[in-house]
Amino acid sequence: MLFSEQLRKAVDPIWEASFHHPFVKELGEGTLDLRCFRYYVLQDSYYLTHFAKVQALGGAMADDLQTTASMANHAQNTYEAELRLHETFMKELGITEEEKASFVPAPTAYAYTSHMYRSAFAGHFGDVLATILPCYWLYYEIGERLKHCKPKQPIYAKWIEAYGSDWFRQLVEQQIARLNDIAKTVSEKELERMKQHFWISSQYEYLFWDMAYKLERWPIEEEDVYANERA
Repeated sequence: MLFSEQLRKAVDPIWEASFHHPFVKELGEGTLDLRCFRYYVLQDSYYLTHFAKVQALGGAMADDLQTTASMANHAQNTYEAELRLHETFMKELGITEEEKASFVPAPTAYAYTSHMYRSAFAGHFGDVLATILPCYWLYYEIGERLKHCKPKQPIYAKWIEAYGSDWFRQLVEQQIARLNDIAKTVSEKELERMKQHFWISSQYEYLFWDMAYKLERWPIEEEDVYANERA
């Protein structure tokens, strides 16, 4: 069994929970509250900004220039395709420049990006790939599951189209193959560490849907702090 197959099997219960999360199901049905999607777009734009940086870090850690160039291309794709798509969503959802300027990441978004950086700085290129791959792979599988859905909300249809595309599938398959190649060259201890990264990222992917569906907030907001100071 390939290393990627071992990983996919290990996280199947977590991914099934993502497939059946109400955020994902209602997005496909077109019934998701736009407030939840609006919140998701802001948080995911923050996440993707750091995701691209971790992709670039991975490229710098690669052993050969071809892989470095490929990871740089992946980072560029994150910006040119996904982040630009989010920028389009922001305009359609009426998200203002003031809202962007005052944005604060939610606890889950902040924790997930911190997990990615920790894996990158404490490990090697294989750790980076194992950490970021669930985001690629899970979104592709969700896109495949939803691609025959016809939500009446145009924004949801665009989201499904992006992640169920052949272009996105090729990116996913490239990273899976790269991870399998690395798995052949590292120790059992390193493989176990990579498995843990993959498992934790899969958990965070589920938590990300949940965060957006529940409009997650910090327990004590910044305005609460200021209000206490003025009291």
